[in-house]
Amino acid sequence: MKFFVDTADIVEIRDLAATGLLDGVTTNPSLVAKTGRRFVDLVAEICAVVPGPVSAEVAATDHATMLAEGRRLASIAGNVAVKVPLTPDGLKTCRALSDAGTMVNVTLCFSAVQALMAAKAGATFISPFVGRLDDIGHDGMQLIGDILEIYANYPALQTEVLVASIRHPCHVHAAAKLGAHVGTMPPAVIRQLFKHPLTDKGLDAFLADWAKSGQTILEDQPELRSA
Repeated sequence: MKFFVDTADIVEIRDLAATGLLDGVTTNPSLVAKTGRRFVDLVAEICAVVPGPVSAEVAATDHATMLAEGRRLASIAGNVAVKVPLTPDGLKTCRALSDAGTMVNVTLCFSAVQALMAAKAGATFISPFVGRLDDIGHDGMQLIGDILEIYANYPALQTEVLVASIRHPCHVHAAAKLGAHVGTMPPAVIRQLFKHPLTDKGLDAFLADWAKSGQTILEDQPELRSA
C-alpha cells in the first residue's frame, strides 16, 4: 500500500520524505489555508520535494471554472493530481482532465456507487472518507471493501482506492488487509506507525547494555561522532 501524507506543511513533508516511506501528498483548501502561503507556490514546492502524486484541489463548483482551475494546477508540475469533488460537475471535469492526460483525485466519496461513477469518469484516485463515516456510526472500512470488490469485477477500471480521513493506525492496518492501493493520513498518524512499546523497551535495554560496555563504534573516528 502506498503512503500519502495529508498535509500542506512543507516542513513535515520534507521530514517524512527523508524516511523513504512517502509516496505522495494530499492537500485540501483547509490545510493550505493554515499555512498562510500562496497556494500555487506551495504546490510547486511540494511537487519538487515529493516525486509522487501531489493532490491539489480546485476551489470552484461549476464545471467551466473547475476545468480552468484544474488546467492551471496541472501546469504547475507533472506530478500534480487535480482534486475535484464527487458532483456531476466534478465528474465532468474529471473526464475532461483525465482525457487530457492529467491525474485526477475524486474526493468526498461516501458510497460504493459514487466510487463506481468516479472510475467510469476516468479518475486516477477515488478518496472514500472512512473516518467521517465512522463518526456518524457507519463502517468506513466496509465501504473500502465494497469499492475494492466492485472494482475487481471490472478489470478495465484502473482507478486506485485512496483511503482518506484516516484517524489512527488501525485504519491503516485494516485498509492494507483489504488491499487498498493508497492510504493518506496526517503526519501524526504516520509517526504513530513506527511506535510499539516492545520496540521502545527493547531499544532501551540494548542501549543500557551498550553503555555498560564503555565502547563507541566511532572511537577511532571522533570527527564523525556529532555528524
